[in-house]
Amino acid sequence: QLQASGGGLVQAGGSLRLSCVASGRTFSSYSMGWFRQAPGKEREFVAAINWNGGRTGYADSVKGRFAISNDNAKATVYLQMNSLKPEDTAVYYCAARQYTVVSKNAMDYDYWGKGTLVTVSS
Repeated sequence: QLQASGGGLVQAGGSLRLSCVASGRTFSSYSMGWFRQAPGKEREFVAAINWNGGRTGYADSVKGRFAISNDNAKATVYLQMNSLKPEDTAVYYCAARQYTVVSKNAMDYDYWGKGTLVTVSS
């Protein structure tokens, strides 16, 4: 089970940190990802991390602004979002994949949490 939190309303240029707590199974051999879906748009990849090795991947649209990290002791993955833009407004979802190789493809993920809404005002 994955539980995302940390969304909210923020002004452009501001920051938010999303959290995703994993429970119910051992995620040590998994990779974790963040995706987002804006109204009227398809779900898109944001960032991913290898649970053990810390290898990461980012969408071009968030590189240099967002950072994904994890805390194995807390079974939690974070998404630090800085310099937020109105186009970052979306429901953000965390997901888990049963392979250590990170993927940008939503179809590769096996478990999904409920989303958390991020709204960036201009």
